[in-house]
Amino acid sequence: MAAVAIAILVIWIGFWTYWLAGSARVKRGQQRWGQFVGFRVAIILIVLLLLRLKVFKGQNAFAHNPWWLIGIGLAVFLLGLALAVWAKVYLGGNWGYPMARKDNPELVTTGPYRKVRHPIYTGIILGMVGTALAVSLYWLIVAAVFGAYFLYSAVMEERYMSGLFPDAYPPYKHSTKMLVPFVL
Repeated sequence: MAAVAIAILVIWIGFWTYWLAGSARVKRGQQRWGQFVGFRVAIILIVLLLLRLKVFKGQNAFAHNPWWLIGIGLAVFLLGLALAVWAKVYLGGNWGYPMARKDNPELVTTGPYRKVRHPIYTGIILGMVGTALAVSLYWLIVAAVFGAYFLYSAVMEERYMSGLFPDAYPPYKHSTKMLVPFVL
């Protein structure tokens, strides 16, 4: 169990390192980092709480986490991060932090964006849910906080995109789901 927790932690660190490094290769625009400072502080506090609870040391909110649940958690975790990376690569220079405004944006509606309008958010949430299943239910706290933030970000981004692409975005929005294919 401890090996699984360590492997997931190392993969998360690698994922976020890749994510931050990728910000150097995006289109110029306005990054709205000044907003949501409280949200970022809350995330840091939640992670510190999880560290204090020794969640990353393999202790689990499940009593005797069965191997099959760990396997399902790992699969959901890896599929989620793979979806997020695929979507980011497919988005290319149009990618930006939540609610960032880019110069000369393009509407991407193919690849992972063919079925879901926000596959990066979906992938990261799946990664957190998979982590919770494989390591600790406490990760569901982080997944819920990020999920709420991503849902808010998606709604704000969709308002912006509807104004930016008034002819193309409404039909795209009507033909795809926001976060979960065929559901939401």
